[in-house]
Amino acid sequence: MTDILRGQARALLRRALDDPSAEFREGQWEAIERLIQGRAKLLVVQRTGWGKSVVYFLATRLLRDQGAGPTLLLSPLLALMRNQMAMAERLGVHAATINSSNRSEWEQVKTEVLADRVDILLISPERLANDEFRESILLPIAERVGLFVVDEGHCISDWGHDFRPDYRRIVRVLQALPPNIPALVTTATANDRVVQDIVDQLGHNLQVIRGPLGRSSLRLQNIYLGNQAARMAWLVEHLPSMPGSGVIYTLTIKDAQRLAAWLQSQGISAYSYWGRLNSEDRIRLENQLLNNEVKALVATTALGMGFDKPDLGFVIHFQRPGSVIHYYQQVGRAGRAIDQAYGILLSGDEDQEITDYFIRAAFPPEGHAEQVLDALSLAEDGLLVRMLEERVNLAQGQIQKVLKLLAVETPSPVSRRGSRWYRNPVPYVPDREKIERLTLIRKQEQRKMLEYTHSQDCLMAFLQRELDDPKPVPCGRCAVCLGKPLLPETCSTAVASQAAQFLRRTDQVIVPRKMWVVRPGRIPEHLRAEEGRSLCLWGDAGWGELVKRGKQVDGRFDQRLVLGAAEMIRKRWKPEPFPLWVTCVPSLNHPTLVPDFARRLAQQLGLRFVECVQKVRQTEPQKLMNNSYQQARNLKGAFVVEPWAGIGGPVLLVDDMVDSRWTLTAIAALLRHADSGPVYPMALADTSRTG
Repeated sequence: MTDILRGQARALLRRALDDPSAEFREGQWEAIERLIQGRAKLLVVQRTGWGKSVVYFLATRLLRDQGAGPTLLLSPLLALMRNQMAMAERLGVHAATINSSNRSEWEQVKTEVLADRVDILLISPERLANDEFRESILLPIAERVGLFVVDEGHCISDWGHDFRPDYRRIVRVLQALPPNIPALVTTATANDRVVQDIVDQLGHNLQVIRGPLGRSSLRLQNIYLGNQAARMAWLVEHLPSMPGSGVIYTLTIKDAQRLAAWLQSQGISAYSYWGRLNSEDRIRLENQLLNNEVKALVATTALGMGFDKPDLGFVIHFQRPGSVIHYYQQVGRAGRAIDQAYGILLSGDEDQEITDYFIRAAFPPEGHAEQVLDALSLAEDGLLVRMLEERVNLAQGQIQKVLKLLAVETPSPVSRRGSRWYRNPVPYVPDREKIERLTLIRKQEQRKMLEYTHSQDCLMAFLQRELDDPKPVPCGRCAVCLGKPLLPETCSTAVASQAAQFLRRTDQVIVPRKMWVVRPGRIPEHLRAEEGRSLCLWGDAGWGELVKRGKQVDGRFDQRLVLGAAEMIRKRWKPEPFPLWVTCVPSLNHPTLVPDFARRLAQQLGLRFVECVQKVRQTEPQKLMNNSYQQARNLKGAFVVEPWAGIGGPVLLVDDMVDSRWTLTAIAALLRHADSGPVYPMALADTSRTG
């Protein structure tokens, strides 16, 4: 019987890979056999590119042929789901998905699932939190699920680098399913600590299959170029000679967007990709990469786990990731089905600051949960998230993170009915020790990643050791093993200068706000600011470093910033009608900094400077106000405008920093109310962080 099944599975494998001579990799058939014949619960830890998805698709096909019910597959990313759907089709497996990008298909998918016409249903773990999904789909099919699969299973673990609170729901679902249902958890990035935690959570009958994590096709090299402009120049010089197409990873969305724009300006086909792109654009870009129609996608981690392009020729990191595990997962996208691919880690001066920020943001401080719970305790009818923003000084994302973490506690101190959140009569005691341990682990991972960038040992073996591979061996192919660079480690100063000039021309749009929050409703058009501009991103390699120095060290902004701002306004922005006068945002703490800059800018533009905006009330620093409601309320009654004879002309409203845009919005409304002409906000630096 086993030989017959193996023959059937091999035939399916060859059809899926379109290769009549394909054979199972070591461990693949053994995993399939344990699921089908042993009804086992497995944790499979295998290197990227090993073929973990082959295991669950073939097991699904064989189980369905034996009359089993559908497979339920929990998958963390939409890009991964789309890859999986394509592979399923090649195997004759009817796959369907319910996710945020296919709302119009949900009813049809539901009908097919309940009628047993779907072989495998793909969902995100967040879908388990949806009452409608649980009651109308999950509960009706629970007794006949044929196979339960969790892809990227390290997310289950509190200690996993990509822990997502909704993965805790998976454990509850699996425990509620009939005990004879086989289950498969797969990952490439689980070290011993994570493996043990998954076993502890899912039960000690979970069998663990681990394979070697070395990747024979990858050629690794680390290059430190502190300045962003230098790394941008390096990419222009070396990207065209890289094999095939690939991915360039950045730590933030803004860096992805700017880097893609720079490469395009140099004639290189590269496009930015991030999590909040609309579904159509994401699918289009993924397909262009899969079909080698672009040289590179410049991406955040949204193009990470599970994205499968077997012939990806290179993965380059523009900045150092926060952990070795993140790095292995991302660089492992390359060289899955080709003999040679590059994994190049560029790193720079800003890396530490960005990864520190992500560590701080990973877990809400203890006080955040207390604020949210206190606010809910005072509201018998529950609160919407926007209502919580009015009551607690937390960003919307922070509030949602707190609610999600509280909701997966057992028992949970909060519950949601519809869109409202309620406080349950359950005591909540934060696990301070766990949060401290997790933070410490993240910092240790960060230090190990820094150590990797300076490693004088084999780079692949370093990665294997950090992932607790029992048999790390020198690869013989990385720059350290060869004793020489795979690619040059320097860049042309002329091209770096071009890149710096490019950064100095990549102004940021200040999008005008259209809605009030303290007094709900639209801002009337005649009181709105026009679209504005900021000269740079805070601290960037263009103007940002000069702005930072002026603000924090010199106490006065360099004249070069005046010239740069004037050039931006005249040559690139060109507001129409053009401003006839200039004013600025006042400050009681730094009364001369912005007026001095605005006065010099007005002189450079040949315009009149009028200090007609006055601050009449001391406010908390806007950077301490964490959501729109708090930011807008903090400014209420803080400013007045003194009318003057020429106020009716278009005006340039100058500030040094812009983040929430509420200060510029409030002052623009006051200026318009005082009968000014159109108000054009202009700031030196955008300090908002988009990751």
